[in-house]
Amino acid sequence: MSETANRPVGRRTFVLGTAAAAGTAALAGPLAGSASAAAFGWSDDGSNYVIDTGASLVFKVSKTNGDLTSLVYKGTEYQGYGGKNSHIESGLGTSTVTIGQSGSSILVSVTHGTLKHYYAARSGENNIYLWTNKADDSVSATRYIVRVKAGMFLNDEPDSYTYTTSTVEASDVFAKSDGQTRSKHYSKLRVIDYDYIGWTTGSVGLYMVRSNHEKASGGPFYRSLLRHQSADGGGLYEILYYGENQTESQRFGLQGPYVIAFTDGGAPSSSLHHANISTAWADSLGISGYVPSSGRGKVAGVGITGRDTAYPYTVGLANSAAQYWGSARSSDGYFSLPRVLPGTYTLTVFKGELAVHSGSVVVTAGGTTTLNTIAVPSSNDPSNASAIWRIGDWNGSPSGFKNADLMTYAHPSDVRAAPWTGNVVIGSGSETSAFPCYLWKDVNSGIVVHFKLTAAQAAAAHTLRIGVTTAYANGRPQVVVNDTWTSAVPSPPAQPSTRSLTVGSYRGNNHTFTYSVPASAWLTDTSAYNTLKIYVASGSGSTSYLSAGTSIDAIDLLI
Repeated sequence: MSETANRPVGRRTFVLGTAAAAGTAALAGPLAGSASAAAFGWSDDGSNYVIDTGASLVFKVSKTNGDLTSLVYKGTEYQGYGGKNSHIESGLGTSTVTIGQSGSSILVSVTHGTLKHYYAARSGENNIYLWTNKADDSVSATRYIVRVKAGMFLNDEPDSYTYTTSTVEASDVFAKSDGQTRSKHYSKLRVIDYDYIGWTTGSVGLYMVRSNHEKASGGPFYRSLLRHQSADGGGLYEILYYGENQTESQRFGLQGPYVIAFTDGGAPSSSLHHANISTAWADSLGISGYVPSSGRGKVAGVGITGRDTAYPYTVGLANSAAQYWGSARSSDGYFSLPRVLPGTYTLTVFKGELAVHSGSVVVTAGGTTTLNTIAVPSSNDPSNASAIWRIGDWNGSPSGFKNADLMTYAHPSDVRAAPWTGNVVIGSGSETSAFPCYLWKDVNSGIVVHFKLTAAQAAAAHTLRIGVTTAYANGRPQVVVNDTWTSAVPSPPAQPSTRSLTVGSYRGNNHTFTYSVPASAWLTDTSAYNTLKIYVASGSGSTSYLSAGTSIDAIDLLI
């Protein structure tokens, strides 16, 4: 899916600029230098390489450090806020920067230690194509940020903090005077949900079109910084690796292309989207780590049976070198994953965000790996287990629980959040919507679930299951039944160690806690309500919303 960017904030008048004069420069490498005086070409102003796309975009790249120092579209400068350039991370520092032209393509190459970064322009396009090859962790390079001047695109979106300076957490979560919260962390979107992010005035659009994230980490449901607005200006991100609430190790290698795209106010062309983009024109440019289509393979699945058609299904491939994903067709589960690097991958089928099947596939260059129908065993989907009662459903996310939707774009203290406390009665019809999506040791530990049992049910032992999607500071549930039976404190599962619940992310490692409750714990009076109290156990964390906590997927008592 794609997300259109901010609402138009009105049209502006722009002065059309003239094309920059082309010059000459010497260059070693696969591309020859250009001395053309045509509109499409490049020049050297002494400090920067100046690239004219031959359309409406002229941009500059520093010859010293590879920063993008200027973005002029239709005569208006968009680059820069707070005296900062657009660049990898916070800037690479002194680098080797070269440029060359081959026909209708211009490539700027930046080398900084083991890291290589590239800017490419195509004749007649208002786009800048970028690749980044991070070979190891000797260079901190986890993002590219386009820094846009203040006032060019105004907004008050969840990832904006233009209108406030009051912080509610650390130095990156802010509160407006009306109690609403803002942060660059709050994107609403998972990686699978968007092709591009950006802004539009109605007459000018500026977007970052993301890459396929094959060398990123976290999978299809990962959330990270996308953009922000502040008093100094705005930033558009392509996240190459983000450590916050991260479930995977960092992958290394070439990422891209990702694209800085200017438009006349509309969305970027679908031909730029990672699923459609063709970069055959870049095959011979000498980009380090570049693998053309001919060196890639494809995985195609006939279908998936055993699905719950109420949910979308996603098929993912992952190994230590790369990751890919695609949607399974709702009618029969057919899927196709093109342009995959050769290798052996773990294939995972997700119901919603919950893994319900796993296998192995081998991808070869130029080949198609065709898979027969995948049958998801009934036992792999916990929703198929017969339950006396269930709160939520097993889909790998806290969707449907109280405040769940808000928490992807707001802090838990936000004025729009419903109270985090409040007990739940089974049979009320509002069990899920009344149960908070997150539990914290210092906020709402001890939530009570009231339920009745028949005489036969009360005479038997039962298994209680609590599914979580992530945890902060080793928070995990300990339960008490009818104030007489207390479970042991379970061991904490592997989860990310960074902030999560307060920065818009519930995506960690899904885990199911099980508790064997003996028959002696139940009330024998069938007219009385049993009580289940769920506490958060952990000695870690600090206070309030940064105390130990966890996100809920589903809770049920099995027959």
